[in-house]
Amino acid sequence: MNDSNFKVGITKTFPCSYLPNEEERLLIALDERLQNNHSYSLLMTQGFRRSGDQSYRPHCPNCNACQSVRVLVNDFMPSKSQKRSLKRNKHLQIVISSELKDNYYPLYEAYINTCHQDGSMYPANFQQFKSFLSSNLTQQLFIETWAHDNENKRLVCVAVTDQLINGLSAVYTFYHPDMRSQGLGVFSILSQIDLCKKNNLPFLYLGYQIDDCAKMNYKNRYFPYEQFIDQEWLRIEK
Repeated sequence: MNDSNFKVGITKTFPCSYLPNEEERLLIALDERLQNNHSYSLLMTQGFRRSGDQSYRPHCPNCNACQSVRVLVNDFMPSKSQKRSLKRNKHLQIVISSELKDNYYPLYEAYINTCHQDGSMYPANFQQFKSFLSSNLTQQLFIETWAHDNENKRLVCVAVTDQLINGLSAVYTFYHPDMRSQGLGVFSILSQIDLCKKNNLPFLYLGYQIDDCAKMNYKNRYFPYEQFIDQEWLRIEK
């Protein structure tokens, strides 16, 4: 896909959300021809992501710290710590839904308001929840993780996942703050990799790896993976 064939926009420069003392600018896909699953999937191969119905890619004047990452599903081998995560959470039940349910919101609110008080989405609100996580660009999956306590069943994690032509895209994961020590974020990525395998999809897109940002530097731990550098996907081995 050649950006010059389509209408794109560039935002104004503003303070970076992830790195202090850096400035951020985004390339936005504006063309109506890009507002569908096929084009969105192609944009993902060019390092784009989405927020709501808006596809974007960092286009910063003095920084290229954001590097798009996708897991090579067919070759992926879990590390020792990832195997421990699978074992630690094997009692949890995975349920896959195709709709963003209103009853996810209390979990989302608790997660944002407890774990991300320093982020741009704090404090959480219902409209933000709907606009951020829903999308008309593509079909979505919502990977629910349920815990069974005696006879009680409770939702403890939701991984919002987009369906692409050549894979899945991990959009956002939120979980119960009391279960932070369970490593549900890792477990959710592993669940999405497994779902890719079951559906013969070669890639799981994880978004942007930012080495110097503690909240965004975990995506390069799922080997092997590819990183989008200088308009090219480069394979990274362990």
